[in-house]
Amino acid sequence: MSLLPHRFSDPALLELALTHASASGERNNERLEFLGDAVLDLIVAAELYRQSPELPEGAMTQLKAHVVSRKALARAADRLGLAAGARTGGGMRRRALPASVLANLFEAVLGAIYVDAGYDAARSFALEYLGDLLAQASAAEELDNPKQQLQQLCQARFGVLPDYQLVESRGRAHARAFLVLARIEDQSYPSAWGRTRKEAETWAAHEALLVLGEEGA
Repeated sequence: MSLLPHRFSDPALLELALTHASASGERNNERLEFLGDAVLDLIVAAELYRQSPELPEGAMTQLKAHVVSRKALARAADRLGLAAGARTGGGMRRRALPASVLANLFEAVLGAIYVDAGYDAARSFALEYLGDLLAQASAAEELDNPKQQLQQLCQARFGVLPDYQLVESRGRAHARAFLVLARIEDQSYPSAWGRTRKEAETWAAHEALLVLGEEGA
């Protein structure tokens, strides 16, 4: 793993992190993946909190989901060349690894780095490969318009336009919050909160794109 920017004091941890559950043997990377997922959530949440002091909790939640999505982690794993070092079994050896497995490998390696060297080393690793995406996400106005992206994807994939449904609204006139979900034909996608209905629709489109991106990976 020449691209890996961390030198393990215990190389067996890296070997375990790259051992998928499909490989023969009793030990695999599922426990390290579980740990890495939790550590990554903390790293990204802490960075969003630090970088974007004005963002409300709901927006931070949506942005974190964007940064730690399967698609984003799979791209990071691909940059690291983790597939080349992965130990898999069965038919998985004879085909390219799916995005879900690549993302899990990234989380497992992150978990292994945390066990090997602690939080600061894990944070440095995560920010080296996800830092650009995190910086973009913390400036939400710089992101592409999710509603426009979803409309284009729906027209290309389904031949229809998405619909946005108001699920719930809370608060008084000066402090309202709206919960909206995107619906495509008969399929509903995860709902999202916004301070205005337009903002909620934007985040609902973002949620739908995350799901559709994973389905298409």
